[in-house]
Amino acid sequence: MKKDAAVKGDWRGETLAKIRALIKEADPDAIEDVKWRKPSNNMQGVPVWEHDGLICTGETYKAAVKVTFARGAALEDPSRLFNASLDGGTRRAIDFHEGSEIDGKAFKALIRAAVKENMKASALKMTKRKS
Repeated sequence: MKKDAAVKGDWRGETLAKIRALIKEADPDAIEDVKWRKPSNNMQGVPVWEHDGLICTGETYKAAVKVTFARGAALEDPSRLFNASLDGGTRRAIDFHEGSEIDGKAFKALIRAAVKENMKASALKMTKRKS
């Protein structure tokens, strides 16, 4: 398992570890990286998951673990997991708070949908390049 740049020794680290496992279950080809290292996050950076583009990021805050989907506004969310950044034109997020249960089935469905959206966008870019 990749060392988590944002893991805390508390519920936030445990939550992020669960999220990481669910992402890998949903898309074994997802690549995890750490980006945006800066003084405000103690140079720890932000874990990101990619497959044909950015799937989502996982940020830890004092009261929440925020998973932001890069193309979340384009995804169907029948289980209504998105509960943050709902007014944005592109992104949507899920804030997990201490004690929150993660609906693994619904979360993995969002990951798969995000990968499909990335693949669709990549294919569209390729088509435009060829024209």
